[in-house]
Amino acid sequence: MNSQLQPVSHDVRLVIADVDGTLVTQDKVLTGRAAKAVGNLRDAGILFGITSGRPPKGMKMLIEPLRLTEPMAGFNGGAVVNPDMTPVLTRLLPPDVPAEVLRLVAQHGLDVFLYTDLDWFVRDANGPHVAREAWTVQFSPTVVHDFDSLLNRVVKLVGVSDDLEAVARCEKDLQEWSAGRVSAARSQPYYLDITHPKANKGEVVSMFSELCNIPTRQIATIGDMPNDVLMFEKSGVSIAMGNASAAVQKSATFITDSNQEEGFAKAMERLLQ
Repeated sequence: MNSQLQPVSHDVRLVIADVDGTLVTQDKVLTGRAAKAVGNLRDAGILFGITSGRPPKGMKMLIEPLRLTEPMAGFNGGAVVNPDMTPVLTRLLPPDVPAEVLRLVAQHGLDVFLYTDLDWFVRDANGPHVAREAWTVQFSPTVVHDFDSLLNRVVKLVGVSDDLEAVARCEKDLQEWSAGRVSAARSQPYYLDITHPKANKGEVVSMFSELCNIPTRQIATIGDMPNDVLMFEKSGVSIAMGNASAAVQKSATFITDSNQEEGFAKAMERLLQ
């Protein structure tokens, strides 16, 4: 356990966890220790929820091993569903926004994933990270010639590239261009998530607070990427993974070990001490 993770207040009543880079390993494995840690939270009367840039269908494999009972916030809060996959809320991008976002993303040389509330679309089945994403979320995209017919029902666009500097530049330019019309933040160094302005992890904390009737000061959050900082800012306790960047770690209350070293489980165990 990282020495910077100290005992925390015992009034935490809800934990919200990011998925990739946090709850699961680099190989997308939910370890037995992590699942047991969530069970121990539940036994102690602490609720547990998950949020991710993944689509809701891409989190279904976690429902049974974690015995989830709270809503799951997919698309960083763009589509929230109950564990039985019934919708709680969906936040579509405004109809006039996706075409302009696609143009700006193309200027930076990024490929695009397009998500509606239920489906995933790409223009190239062999594009960067398509195979990896399909393996991660356990369903395949629909290949289309163009996105024109889909632009009125977009929940999330993802700019994708292994040119990490281009992804960072695109993030900065989109944030400046949008003037609050979209939320644009990297969920991975190679993924730039573009969603409704209220589809971000800060809003996820507020939503869970309202749904569960728990003050935000009694919520703990844990994550590893820049888009997790928004939920750190809203929660009473925030925990950064050891694999997070220095900037993300600086934004958190505490730091745990990496997701390859059972950092999630160790943090949950410490919450219960």
